[in-house]
Amino acid sequence: MSYPFRVTDATVDVVEALLSGDEELYGLKIAKMTGRPSGSVVPILMRLEGCGWVLSEWEQDETARGPRRRFYRLHADRFGEARRLASERKKPSRKRVSSILRPEFGGAR
Repeated sequence: MSYPFRVTDATVDVVEALLSGDEELYGLKIAKMTGRPSGSVVPILMRLEGCGWVLSEWEQDETARGPRRRFYRLHADRFGEARRLASERKKPSRKRVSSILRPEFGGAR
């Protein structure tokens, strides 16, 4: 399936975070959930918002400490496509790198 944005592993991670069901997702929280730097997560969120996949709004709590947060959520019409994207691009389980780089040889000859 084609999507109106470039699909990278980081994009899939962000989409999976948005599918998590957490209702208070903001850039830094998504970055921590995905293990990605906020400098790559926020542009992905902006792209997803630009093509109608994500909705956002500024925090309304005036008593909150620190800078206001921008909350993100998947558009209700995009849940099916988001689930499909996440399942299509699911990362295969990774083998131990050491066993790939140093295969066991059957004894010295």
